[in-house]
Amino acid sequence: MADWNVDQIIPMREHVYRYLKDLILEGTYQAGDRLIERDLAKEMNISRTPVREALFRLEAQGLVKTVPRKGVVVEKISKQQITEIFDILSVLEGLACRLAACRINRETAESCEKQIQRIRAFLAEYQKEDIELFHMSVCDFIYKAAKSRKLYLMLTDLTDYIRVFARAGYRKDGRFEEAMTEHMHILEAIKQGNAQAAEERAADHIRRSKFIYLTSAHSD
Repeated sequence: MADWNVDQIIPMREHVYRYLKDLILEGTYQAGDRLIERDLAKEMNISRTPVREALFRLEAQGLVKTVPRKGVVVEKISKQQITEIFDILSVLEGLACRLAACRINRETAESCEKQIQRIRAFLAEYQKEDIELFHMSVCDFIYKAAKSRKLYLMLTDLTDYIRVFARAGYRKDGRFEEAMTEHMHILEAIKQGNAQAAEERAADHIRRSKFIYLTSAHSD
């Protein structure tokens, strides 16, 4: 579940936005639930301004809507919407991995090998609470390896979804280890400069993640 921790080096408005978005995507806030600006601000011990800004952003993304005489309520997230996000991720991550392999150099290849060894070491002694941060750090490395600022920004804009989808998937026994093995295979293909394999392995990883999420999540 999302944690409210203000001791993070990001703007307050961004932190509130991510926090509320996580709670919606995780299902803590269900479709039809009211999100009352005053109550949320009191709960988080902050002013109402960042809460208001977060709700505006969430409405722009279709996650909440303003209903006359009721206020802001959570929108229903359909299976189709989730499927579309996974499909977008498949294309963008596949492209990132293809570009990373095409643009490989000695420095990046060495960094890929370090990431592979880092994953192996992590799997040998990881703590459950470390999973999310570690997973996102591996994704961030791969996105940066593509050496495309626009693509990186597009992918990081989906970070909230990636994080929540992964968190839900990791509730399935063995999925974290399986996913990390998939990441190692992706990194190996990038290191070898095999663009086709890198793209295909990324697509397979997203396809598997999508299947596990949709079969375990409460969606219509």
